[in-house]
Amino acid sequence: MKYSDYKEQQEHGTFNFPIAFYHKSPHSPSYEMPYHWHTYYEVIRIIFGTFHMTLDNETREYKQGDIIFITSGMLHGGGGEDCVYESVVFDLQILMKPNHACTRALQDVMDQKILINTLLSERSTAVSTIVRDLCLALSCRRTGSEFMIQGYLYQLFGVIFEEHLYEECPNESAASGRLYSIKKVLAYISENYASNISLDCLAKIAGMNPKYFCQYFRSMTDRTPINYLNYYRIECACEMLAKQNVSIKQVAVSCGFNDESYFIKMFQKYKGTTPKRFMKQAI
Repeated sequence: MKYSDYKEQQEHGTFNFPIAFYHKSPHSPSYEMPYHWHTYYEVIRIIFGTFHMTLDNETREYKQGDIIFITSGMLHGGGGEDCVYESVVFDLQILMKPNHACTRALQDVMDQKILINTLLSERSTAVSTIVRDLCLALSCRRTGSEFMIQGYLYQLFGVIFEEHLYEECPNESAASGRLYSIKKVLAYISENYASNISLDCLAKIAGMNPKYFCQYFRSMTDRTPINYLNYYRIECACEMLAKQNVSIKQVAVSCGFNDESYFIKMFQKYKGTTPKRFMKQAI
């Protein structure tokens, strides 16, 4: 999954079945999750290890067995410590049917009239079982699995409503406007990372002066804007290098580095290895 698209442009699943499954380990090309947001909903299951994740303004450590629910539009990202996790990314519209008994409740979720708890497994053992079975059905697709997968999603929302794993009509955060500004910056980086991007340009998009923008951006991502831009570019480079059919110079230029030597230096800084070694390890 290209978590580094901000706002994500990647489609998950297919037009008729917009549900996708991803398994991540420390050996995955995009193992760390750069900060991003998307219009899809996402459920993450921590199988092993720990994962430090920021969801909007809150950062916490998640551990083995935790089930994390990420709502549409929520800014999120982080990294793991020898962590293995699975994620299910889906368009909630697939569960919306005309005159369906569940439509009104799901519409409240989409309209954010109710906010589903981030840590679903904290108060419910049923959630863990459903998400485990959902991931298994997605990882071992067979004839008829589409019915089972949608069934598990309905079960998941059924438990959420039955056990009241949500809050009604949340008040808007005072920082919501600034969060929206950060989302605009991340979307711009996603679409223009191959171009020359300055700090003043990003600050202008955020509607902040450069000094305050740097402080706020760092408080959200633990990186300066330019450091994050280079980090994002390297993550994109990893995905290109993993395909094995491009040269290092091509990757450097495609990811916004006009100097191949500087690209190699930055790659070593962020990944601890050279692009050439990374390509060999990805085979």
